[in-house]
Order: sequence, then structure tokens, then C-alpha cells
Amino acid sequence: MGSFSLMHWLLLGVVAILLLGGGRFSNMMGDVAKGIKQFKKGMSEDDDADKPATRIEGKAAPEPTVQREAEPAREEKL
Repeated sequence: MGSFSLMHWLLLGVVAILLLGGGRFSNMMGDVAKGIKQFKKGMSEDDDADKPATRIEGKAAPEPTVQREAEPAREEKL
């Protein structure tokens, strides 16, 4: 009375396909496959963020700064 045998699982699968219909079952499994692909893609994007930038993807050179002339100090009159 423990677990199901292989024959029980096959019979359960056939009944599920008959009840849900072949197309609906196929769509459901396709959605599961898309979810797994999205999960793997998300995991690989995390790994890509850790890679150092290549020469082409490197940081742009900083823009030169313009120096302003110092303003004379203002004296307050009381």
C-alpha cells in the first residue's frame, strides 16, 4: 500500500489526457517548458553581470571639465 507502480502512473496519465484533451495537455506542458526556459535565461543573466567589461564595452572617457575663474570675495556692509 506504499507508492504507485509504473502501470498506475501510465493509467493516470491516460485518464488525464482523456479528461483534459490532448491539445490542452500539450499547451500546459508547453507553458511549463517556457517557464523553465525563462528561469534558465534569468539565471544566466545574473552570471553575465559579473563578467568584466571587454575593451569594446568599456567605460567611455570622462568629459573634460571647464574651470571657472574665481569670483572676487564680496564684503558685506553693515
